[in-house]
Amino acid sequence: MASFSIRKRTLKSGESRYTVELIVKKNSQIIHRESKTFRKKELARTYARKRLNELENPMFSGLKTVLLSALLDMYIGDRDLWDRTGRTKQYVLRMLRDCDISLVESNKVKTSDLIQHCRHRKASGAQPSTIYHDIAYLRSVMKKAGPVFNVDANHAIFEEAVPVLIDMGLVGKSQKRTRRPTGEELELLKEGLLARQSYRSNGKSRIPFVDILDFSILTCMRIGEVCRLRWEDLNEPHKTILVRDRKDPRKKEGNHMIVPLLGESFDIAMRQDRSNELIFPYNPRSVTAGFQRVRNSLGIEDLRYHDLRREGASRLFERGYSIEDVAQVTGHRNLNILWQVYTQLHPHKLHEQY
Repeated sequence: MASFSIRKRTLKSGESRYTVELIVKKNSQIIHRESKTFRKKELARTYARKRLNELENPMFSGLKTVLLSALLDMYIGDRDLWDRTGRTKQYVLRMLRDCDISLVESNKVKTSDLIQHCRHRKASGAQPSTIYHDIAYLRSVMKKAGPVFNVDANHAIFEEAVPVLIDMGLVGKSQKRTRRPTGEELELLKEGLLARQSYRSNGKSRIPFVDILDFSILTCMRIGEVCRLRWEDLNEPHKTILVRDRKDPRKKEGNHMIVPLLGESFDIAMRQDRSNELIFPYNPRSVTAGFQRVRNSLGIEDLRYHDLRREGASRLFERGYSIEDVAQVTGHRNLNILWQVYTQLHPHKLHEQY
């Protein structure tokens, strides 16, 4: 049995909002809950009645029902969606395709199904932050089921399920990393990387690992950004460069940003070979793979290439740059994230400033 209610709330601006909440019960148990907010009460009431008919009679909506495995296959097979999906999300969705939860029908997913999936993942050794990706990415696919594939999917169940999963400790956010390389570790890494770049492998061109490592720290750029830099975007008189499509959770493309090449980073760029349109024409995976092999051979633990970005940002803070100045280098739009995540200052450096 399905029912709805409409709640009114007043914004600080004095405007009114009307939230429709629809609930479906079976044997006195809530099996589905969803809500949507409107500016006008009449719109809310019209939507509620229409949606009520759809929930009480699935055939009314014209949507079909499939197993989650089939829905995941649809998503994976849609090039417009899949080609714009990051590597991590692609890996997780393929993994979900082989999990027990994929055998649940798209419109019958319950909180208990998600709890069971998370418990299985936890038993296999996955951490809450990793399991959270399963839930978040599955929700993303199910929200697109109706408009893209004409599939009825109970994506609203996540509003109920996620708080429960968090309370149970089954999902959670990853701990903030604070790791910075020590001066000794950086010297050892440079020595190892220098030895690695001194020979050619399988006829491939040498990767200037040391230059790229120093450039990554000085510019606070992600390795993917470093390997996309173009000579045509370098402004030599101003010692700046246009970084194309910087990472932004709100926008996948078009996040171009002019970044200053501080310190020696400009000189590092200028001494690269100009025979390619890219300043560093190398596969970022090859760069990080070389870094990881040298790091492992040296026995350096818990140091990732991305930690160099934090190292660079922290150095700028230690040199007295303001958080707004540092954001011009790192590209952060959210200054709170920049302060909390990418600054791990060495306390003893404060003596030098004092």
